[in-house]
Amino acid sequence: MGELAALLTSACFSLSSTLFTFATRKFGAMVINRTRLVFAAVFLMVIHLILYRRLLPLDAEPRRWFWLGISGIVGLVMGDIFLFQAYARIGARLSMLMMSLAPVIASIVAWLFLGEALKTLEIFGILVTVGGITWVVLEKNAKVGEAPGHRYLRGILLGLGAATGQALGLILSKKGLDGGFPAISANAIRMVTAATTMWILTFFQGQAKATIQQLTGSPRFVWFILGGMFFGPVLGVSLSLFSVQNVDVGIASTLMALPPIFLLPIGYVVFKERFGWGAVMGTILAIAGVSLILLV
Repeated sequence: MGELAALLTSACFSLSSTLFTFATRKFGAMVINRTRLVFAAVFLMVIHLILYRRLLPLDAEPRRWFWLGISGIVGLVMGDIFLFQAYARIGARLSMLMMSLAPVIASIVAWLFLGEALKTLEIFGILVTVGGITWVVLEKNAKVGEAPGHRYLRGILLGLGAATGQALGLILSKKGLDGGFPAISANAIRMVTAATTMWILTFFQGQAKATIQQLTGSPRFVWFILGGMFFGPVLGVSLSLFSVQNVDVGIASTLMALPPIFLLPIGYVVFKERFGWGAVMGTILAIAGVSLILLV
């Protein structure tokens, strides 16, 4: 059951990224991230209330709030702004493929700054992942929606920024998770801090009213945001937690890293992307490299 839950997690995140891509192309990256963070923060607080009988872990040490809050700003505000902009330019398939670099970046940063050793298989996995993604990115026959030339390159760089934000956010969160601090409480702190920061910036930029007007003016597309929220942070995260409880973390993480594979047919059918076998083989190679890193 754990393996099936991990596969369903990948399917959910693939569908979530597809729905967010549609929504981002309608509203823009900033509006989607502002809305998504609020919905996610409310959802996590409700879950926290059910599990721990309080909306937030206000009794947690200030240092936990600091590190988890910073990780939320880096990963969920900055990183996801890059991700949603990448969705708009190069679509869900390539954006999620670039996100496969997150464990690579996290491993390298942990090696450089935290003194964590890199094993031989991890180094090999890094090389394989980077090689596979490079193969896909440089494929000459690729046609990605409306993303020619500089728009395509900018989308790839935004995807790289998103992966970097996620990796740094996870590394920063480790300092707040030590001592067996509950993951749900940590995620609630990260999400609430990120949502608060994003909306403070929104008010200072004078964009709050415009954001609400955009959403209320296109209620049909709001369902794409809600759908992305349901299949991502709600159902996807729940399935991922069930998976890691019932199967080895390495196996679960590998199966949950499959969205770029699932998004190949979605990209072809839904977004009319045209790519050759090089993109397929490069994607499989990249996921194989990620698997090596996660299974070591």
